[in-house]
Amino acid sequence: MHSIFEHWTVGGSFDRARSCGRVVLHASLERIVGLELQFSNFLLHEMIRRENRLRREYIYRKSLEEKQRAVEEKREKIKDALENNRKIDSSLRKDAIELANGAEWGGQIMSIDDEYRWAGTKDPKIVITTSRDPSSKLKIFVKEMKLIFPNAQRLNRGHYDVKQLVQACRANDVTDFILLTETRGNPDGMVVCHLPFGPTAYFTLANVVMRHDIPDREAVSEQYPHLIFHNLGSRLGQRFTSILKYLFPVPKESSKRVITFANTDDFISFRHHTYSTVEGGEIELKEVGPRFELRPYAIKLGTLENIAAAEDEWVLRSFMNTSRKRQLLSNKEDESEEED
Repeated sequence: MHSIFEHWTVGGSFDRARSCGRVVLHASLERIVGLELQFSNFLLHEMIRRENRLRREYIYRKSLEEKQRAVEEKREKIKDALENNRKIDSSLRKDAIELANGAEWGGQIMSIDDEYRWAGTKDPKIVITTSRDPSSKLKIFVKEMKLIFPNAQRLNRGHYDVKQLVQACRANDVTDFILLTETRGNPDGMVVCHLPFGPTAYFTLANVVMRHDIPDREAVSEQYPHLIFHNLGSRLGQRFTSILKYLFPVPKESSKRVITFANTDDFISFRHHTYSTVEGGEIELKEVGPRFELRPYAIKLGTLENIAAAEDEWVLRSFMNTSRKRQLLSNKEDESEEED
């Protein structure tokens, strides 16, 4: 009496059974791969839905913050008029009693969703890249800009589009994405995109002087720099101060490196120095470079890959330059106006 194995072997059905097993195994593997693909697509879809939901919530909370700020500004005007025994502005008289009654609970503008609320608790992580097909001058400039920001990485643009770059940065916990642009070989633009949800600030670059064009330049120190912000007293100026300030980590008191952002007529001059104490206690500054002027012209409530759908927080309008006295960044009063 033959065993089952011998029966399959003798009858020639062992090979058939083995081939059937392979077919079943192959079908099972195909099903597993299909299920894994479906699960991956499901996870990707859920991640996209979650990201869109968080972005919508962020924009909604920012709109609430703007409304809260407008109410607080009205309360401050009424409070100032009452304290100085002046007439209340006609536009505020209708709601003056209600605003005055709530003034004792005011005085604090809610920052419902401050994008920089965790700044200082951990060092920023920055990625710097260029527009496509950068010139040799822009390549040199992006290398020098990489030395300015501690913990920054330079990324060759290649053929990647902005959406791919921003998504990769967001997945790797990058806090800020900086894009440098040029016109006919001259660097003329900088975009600072704060991740994961914004804001995105736009600057025009002017009078760019590279490090190798600065005589007797100092070597770039690896110390975290002290920051000086001059003449940026308006609310808009403070907004740009936050955007630029939090690109840098908190320095040590012993650091001898200084970076200055000085505003003159709404042009922010960037200067990079090291200092030392010489005989007699005098301070000696030595320029490190590069140097350039920043002209801010827009803030968007969103990130670069969705910038077409992002709301404008502030945009420089052509009529804003009609008055020589108009200083958007330095005035203490908020002088931003909406276009009719």
